[in-house]
Amino acid sequence: MIPVYSTSQIRQIDEYAISHLNIPSIILMENAALEVFHFIMDSNFHFSLNPSVGIICGKGNNGGDGFAVARHLSNASFNVKVLHTHLPDQMSADCRANFQILQNLKSINKNISIKKIDSANDVQSIRNSNVIIDAIFGSGFSGDLKDPFDKIIRKLNDFKSIKVAIDIPTGLNADNGFTNLAFKSDYTVTLGELKQGLFFNFGALYSGEVTKGNIGINEKIFDNFIPPAYLIEPEDAYKSLPVKAKNLHKYSAGKVLTIGGSGGLPGAASLTARAVLKVGAGASILAFPKSIRNLIHKRLSEVVVQTYEDQQSENFIEEAIGELEAKLNWADVLVIGPGLGRSEDTQAAILKILKRTRKYFLVIDADAIYALGNGKYKSLNLRNSILTPHMGEFSNLLGISVSKLQNNIFNYGRNFSNSTKSILVLKGSPTIIFTPSGEIFINTVGNPGLAKFGSGDVLTGMTAGILAQNKNIEKAAIAAVYLHSLTADILKSEMTEYSYSAEDLIKSVPKAIVFLRKSVEIIN
Repeated sequence: MIPVYSTSQIRQIDEYAISHLNIPSIILMENAALEVFHFIMDSNFHFSLNPSVGIICGKGNNGGDGFAVARHLSNASFNVKVLHTHLPDQMSADCRANFQILQNLKSINKNISIKKIDSANDVQSIRNSNVIIDAIFGSGFSGDLKDPFDKIIRKLNDFKSIKVAIDIPTGLNADNGFTNLAFKSDYTVTLGELKQGLFFNFGALYSGEVTKGNIGINEKIFDNFIPPAYLIEPEDAYKSLPVKAKNLHKYSAGKVLTIGGSGGLPGAASLTARAVLKVGAGASILAFPKSIRNLIHKRLSEVVVQTYEDQQSENFIEEAIGELEAKLNWADVLVIGPGLGRSEDTQAAILKILKRTRKYFLVIDADAIYALGNGKYKSLNLRNSILTPHMGEFSNLLGISVSKLQNNIFNYGRNFSNSTKSILVLKGSPTIIFTPSGEIFINTVGNPGLAKFGSGDVLTGMTAGILAQNKNIEKAAIAAVYLHSLTADILKSEMTEYSYSAEDLIKSVPKAIVFLRKSVEIIN
């Protein structure tokens, strides 16, 4: 696991380095600038014979980083155009010091130009730079960009140059990853430690490829801080996969019952039930209404089917649950929700099944999550359960707006998981996993090709199949989420993100397991 930190933690660590280790703040700034400089020098940007860099600097320490980077690039024979948004007397002390050094250097290095800007039109001078470096606002920024900064950022985002952000893209909230407008960087060199907001909400969209820059603070200091979240690594996913005993048989390898499917959505549950087997579970049974028998049967091969009474019967709920009783007692894991529909009777049946005494694990998805909205989940025992909502489903579950949820995802997710003692797999870009103990795991693999019908149903089946084997809700969620996204990345390399389907995901899961195994063997 790779830890990520909040801005308040990063600030405390900086203050500790300055006050207890007696590292002058301007030394930390110089170290930060060197990290950005080395990143650009070591990158494979294919510069021209006379490479040019445009740097736009604010008045704070982020701007000071930018002025110092400009100095190093100038000394390395880059043509450097520096734009600054404030006058020297408005700058922080360290920012002003580096600004003055650069001004003095300009008389020696003729490849430096420095200009104060007042509007978006003033940034036109760096339009044709090979690289544009954003050093306007740092990780302390919150809220919306105001005039003229909003116009400046929109103009910069239109330029075709390679874009690099220092610490965090201007306009992005480093804690919640939220923004209405931010610098659209290709690369972000974040300083000291990784900031949590770079990896979820809009952070993943605006930050590009993230690199950590060491500013000279001993990493042991970070051991005194509990990180709010972690990034999942390949080894974490591999260690979370079930170990196959040599004496397994099909029923000891994990038994999953999926209740799903309806006339309008017959395929969703089929995808789930088949994905169960692709991750190694021994037995998968799909239970669906009798009225869609002909739509479902042709989609299945290894999966066993179980039909039950549907809404054509007056006693639908009692008859359906009665017919499923034996299979409910048989299962190690019950999956409920994919394609079930949202009729009043169906929702009532879902709640009745979830309220029954059980010895099995639960994976709750899609329409079953909808049934728990308006606080109904509070009356249920969700211990040993995994819920897999996307952002809209989770906001409905909590009864809040999506925007309110996005502004405080970590708190809402952590509180839900802690209060229900369940695992929350919040699907999105990226998917975030919340545990009852308060841990948060962020998945950083995957690609936009997953934004298709059926992808989530496959994830649900993979989660249930792994859970049926390892009987550990946290490990099952980590392994399934990572493996699902890794499968998507493999398919992207083979078919592009435009072309693969949920069906392709199921077929390619074995490739991802092999790839993951080989990757971990190489690491070790």
